[in-house]
Amino acid sequence: MEGASKFVDRVLNGLIAFSLLSMSILVFGNVVLRYAFNSGITWSEEMSRYFFIWMIFLGAIPALKDNEHLGVDMLIKKLPARGKKIVYVISNLLILYALWLVTDGGWALTQINMDSTAPATGLPLYYVSGIILVMGIGMAIIVLFKLYKVLFTKTNADDLILTTDSEELLEFEPTRKAN
Repeated sequence: MEGASKFVDRVLNGLIAFSLLSMSILVFGNVVLRYAFNSGITWSEEMSRYFFIWMIFLGAIPALKDNEHLGVDMLIKKLPARGKKIVYVISNLLILYALWLVTDGGWALTQINMDSTAPATGLPLYYVSGIILVMGIGMAIIVLFKLYKVLFTKTNADDLILTTDSEELLEFEPTRKAN
């Protein structure tokens, strides 16, 4: 299971990096072409927008897995272990419901866009709106796995807090004495 998770992480990170690189190359290349050669790539802006959409939606999946989404945990940190577990389960069920709403809306949007194409590239627009389904399903799998882990295995109470403090990520250097 750990090997599959690492493989999916590598694939997602690769797709995110590809989207960022492609978007950067298209925008920079188009700027150079416009200023230096008074021409441009007609579909560059459209494709960079689509790469940006894919990058954002794909980035939400590993961010959820690593608990990097914004959250307020002031109250949760003060609860006992059992209270943390109850709040964790409730919040994950709410997240699942929100993901259901997003995925259902994404499916409806994808069906609407089945016969539509992008104006500059001719790309079918369901490629763009289909990322909502990928994100919704990917995030739902992560939430279901986390719920399973909390409900059926022994977990540390600190693992139940969904957010990570920025201070926890910093490694402080010892202060040096000035000479």
